[in-house]
Amino acid sequence: MLCMRLWRSLSPVCRDVHLSTWKRTQSHTAAAARLDLSGIYPPIATPFTAREDVDYQKLEGNLQKYAKIPFKGLVVQGSNGEYPYLTEEERVEVVKTVRRSLQTDKLLMAGSGCESTRATVQLTEKMAAAGADVVLVVTPCFYKGKMDSRALIQHFTKVADRSPVPVVLYSVPANTGLELPLDAVVQLSQHPNILGIKDSGGDISRIGLIVHKTKTQDFQVLAGSAGFLMAAYCVGAVGGVCALANVLGRELCELERLCVSGRWDEARVLQQRLIEPNAAVTRKLGVPALKQAMEWFGFHGGACRSPLQPITEAEAQQLRRDFSSNGWL
Repeated sequence: MLCMRLWRSLSPVCRDVHLSTWKRTQSHTAAAARLDLSGIYPPIATPFTAREDVDYQKLEGNLQKYAKIPFKGLVVQGSNGEYPYLTEEERVEVVKTVRRSLQTDKLLMAGSGCESTRATVQLTEKMAAAGADVVLVVTPCFYKGKMDSRALIQHFTKVADRSPVPVVLYSVPANTGLELPLDAVVQLSQHPNILGIKDSGGDISRIGLIVHKTKTQDFQVLAGSAGFLMAAYCVGAVGGVCALANVLGRELCELERLCVSGRWDEARVLQQRLIEPNAAVTRKLGVPALKQAMEWFGFHGGACRSPLQPITEAEAQQLRRDFSSNGWL
């Protein structure tokens, strides 16, 4: 009765605000609870024409080939999608294109991170409207010296409060120069609309600590690179968003299967063969090398958008050696 009297004592406007907040929280909780992130995701590349326009026809060609690989879903507008070089309109249109081609049982995770909280909220809403099942939100980093736990917790909380779909945190210090602090991850894991984190830092003890310190939450950790995928599974990760999956997708899905089934000896052999080619298309040579390798494996890679430059002939030879010496070419 007391609760009812207090509720009735609120003005109609206040009641509407409280009801809206309650409904949004319940919706967030239900949405986050029903999504199982476990599995392998390629952070797909964005093909361009000779004039550096997005080549949607070649994108759809890649999607048709990825449909034959047992991925859990696709990550669109991650680092390997060259999202900083795309306009907001292009970013949204790429997501719409992928949604039209993607099987209904596959998850579409769309990058919606921007430098300001306001812009991130707006793009997140547009990505959800374009068909994203979940959004991947990178740490804002231009003013990295001021991006402490307090600032980042406020940023991600505001985004998650407003997002129509669950949020996955994205820590990629190699690109941003900023690692999402552990204490911030732990606090954010308690938000009903924050589902997990993609951690690309490669610190296995940190990944293990995140799993350990969020074990009372429904919080899922994804390894951000194929080079430490097995190690991440060992400490409790549920899957991986791996650049190398753009070219060796079946092999990474097999590594996942071996880890999940506890066949660690076989997993170790496969993991070791993936380390060098993975390093070549990530920290050593980056997206231009990934796109070159995609061409070798029958996908549409092509050129990057300027100012990214193609790899040199010497780099291409080293890239080929990294794949061929491990039996992939």
